[in-house]
Amino acid sequence: MPDFVSDGVRLYYVTSGQPVPGQRPVLLMHGFASNIEMNWIATGWIKELTSAGYHVLAFDHRGHGKSQKLYRSQDYGADIMAEDARRLLDHLGIEKAHVIGYSMGARIGAYLASQHPDCVDHLVLGGIGANFIDGLPGTDDIVAALNAPNSDAVKSEVGRSFRAFALQTKSDLKALAACIRPVRDAIPRDLLKSIRCPVLVAAGTEDSLAGSAQGLADLIPGAIAFDIEGREHMKAVADASFKQRVLHFLKK
Repeated sequence: MPDFVSDGVRLYYVTSGQPVPGQRPVLLMHGFASNIEMNWIATGWIKELTSAGYHVLAFDHRGHGKSQKLYRSQDYGADIMAEDARRLLDHLGIEKAHVIGYSMGARIGAYLASQHPDCVDHLVLGGIGANFIDGLPGTDDIVAALNAPNSDAVKSEVGRSFRAFALQTKSDLKALAACIRPVRDAIPRDLLKSIRCPVLVAAGTEDSLAGSAQGLADLIPGAIAFDIEGREHMKAVADASFKQRVLHFLKK
């Protein structure tokens, strides 16, 4: 099982396809309570990208999948997890990559592009929109749901949905409860304005969690918005039109 150590934290990663001279690899970063398998393999993303000739990298974020679990909120945050991504590129000897993030992974991608602009060629922010700018409500209900002794004890509808997904992905609920507060905080507008690479913002038109793709793209210099028609948050990631739009964006 390939892994590397990022500031003392063991993180699991995979690679697919072969490096191509003169072509940037693609780094994939999954969403909250998800993992490489759920977000990128089961949805066909890795197959799609490698079929298009890309060398693909993906890793399980700290607290997720096969990576090390941590139980303090101070061990998480988009800025900290962006450094994990940078260290993976360093570990693999990759100077610069295209970056595709979904939901929480998109937030981390924005921080990576701001903190380490030389590492990011093109940036795709998927499953994220205007609602992420000022921080997401309902975090207390989600924390309570993840810490609840069982599902029957969860009263909040949003809490039940997050707990159900976390159970589906066989996640460590206590680790996710520690992770969720810092990764749902507001994204500073100055950080978004500092991003200088080409950016595609994509969200489902029925995605009430993400909100408007255009609303977020408006804050990033030169960013392009793409509406994934008729899709909500959980279904948008696998949408064929989303994949095709990303491939077109990377080729440009």
